[in-house]
Amino acid sequence: MRIETATEPGDPSAANEDFVAVALPAGGRGGAVVLLDGVTPPPDNGGCVHSVPWFTARLGGALLELSVSAERPGLPGLTSCLAGAIARTADAHRATCDLSHRLTPQATVVLARWDAERLEYLVLSDSVLLVEGAEGEVRPVLDDRIGRLRAAGRRVAPLRNTEGGFFTAAADPDVAARAVTGSLPRESVRGFAALTDGAARAVELFHADDWPGTFALLRKAGPEALIARVRALELADLSGLRAPRGKRYDDATAVLVEL
Repeated sequence: MRIETATEPGDPSAANEDFVAVALPAGGRGGAVVLLDGVTPPPDNGGCVHSVPWFTARLGGALLELSVSAERPGLPGLTSCLAGAIARTADAHRATCDLSHRLTPQATVVLARWDAERLEYLVLSDSVLLVEGAEGEVRPVLDDRIGRLRAAGRRVAPLRNTEGGFFTAAADPDVAARAVTGSLPRESVRGFAALTDGAARAVELFHADDWPGTFALLRKAGPEALIARVRALELADLSGLRAPRGKRYDDATAVLVEL
């Protein structure tokens, strides 16, 4: 098994709001990967006294623990894991922060868990899971709600965590039911990768690469090479003429797992 991760802040002087963690529980029966992309807060910090890295660390740590800590066959489903992690994190700052604020700290989520029989996955919002099949084919697992809204010319920000909009992990455990979920036979999966949208820009923003090429780069040169590829594209378009964007550079995190 090969597992590699890399992460880089968009602004070296600012905190990285991404989170990535891998667990390989004792017994060798599988593992789990958690990838979060924290949403940069508004100037008033969304009614919360805590930073986004505080939130993603709390949520990510809880999510990883809930995903692997129970004994099989008693492991909860990934949707239940996410709901429990959101509830636990909300309880950690409910007394000090306004969790009803529309922009209370929140994050996108990719969660993958595997054992000898299957790979389970969950994707919420615009981070990406790439799954490589046994024959080398690469399939993206996407929550495409933000993409569909943008394609329709809709303003995305007001539609966060609303019906007809898109959803992120914030303070409401019920949002876990909105995630894209599924499972695949372990024998049909050669490997997978999880990317925050900052690491997926070569495909989704610049349209310079495709998903199979991205996975091939990860396998050949690792996640650091993918992030370097994204940074080169960002540097070549500092004005945003080719690829208009809110952030010239974005936090970028990637993890590759070869089973």
